[in-house]
Amino acid sequence: MTLLALLDYASVFIFALTGALVASRAQLDVVGFIFIASLTAVGGGTVRDVILNRDVVFWVENPAHIGVAVAAAILVFLTAHRLESRYRSIIWLDACALSVAVPAGVAVALRMGMPWPVVVIMGVATGCFGGLMRDVVCNEVPLVLKQGELYVTCAFAGAGAAVIATIYAVPRPVPLLICAGVVFTLRAGSIAFRWALPVYKSFPPRQ
Repeated sequence: MTLLALLDYASVFIFALTGALVASRAQLDVVGFIFIASLTAVGGGTVRDVILNRDVVFWVENPAHIGVAVAAAILVFLTAHRLESRYRSIIWLDACALSVAVPAGVAVALRMGMPWPVVVIMGVATGCFGGLMRDVVCNEVPLVLKQGELYVTCAFAGAGAAVIATIYAVPRPVPLLICAGVVFTLRAGSIAFRWALPVYKSFPPRQ
């Protein structure tokens, strides 16, 4: 199994877990679990592949990815009640998924010979769109937009670090490992230590 295939499978599985946990918070049935888990698992990669005009979307080419998402959904359906805090679990699993999905998006764009801005954007899209779809469909405030959270910033920084490493001819797969490390470090810091960027604050107009 190639590194890219491994990243895709890991991303699908972990994002599917987060989707199923969100479904458990919404008290959906098992079909709802499978739908939300699958949407979360393949959403970002689908957006990436459609934009890059790949010959076949990754999960259409290999439907085993859907099987992985379904297995994750059923696993959570049977065990979610054992978790003390499902929201906390969602946040940390999502951080893990983000740190796998962003390198997967970067790897696909690099393999296709895309210029560096496209590589960065594909890393961000692969990491962020699945979770965004999950939260919108389940009527949750999207993590990618939540005030006081580093999320898109983590994906952007990780993808940028991978591009810089590639420019300096760092041998593969080191740039992807650097990408994963940067994404997870920043996201974990945001969760554990409340790292955040300044937010816009409006001021009343002058009289």
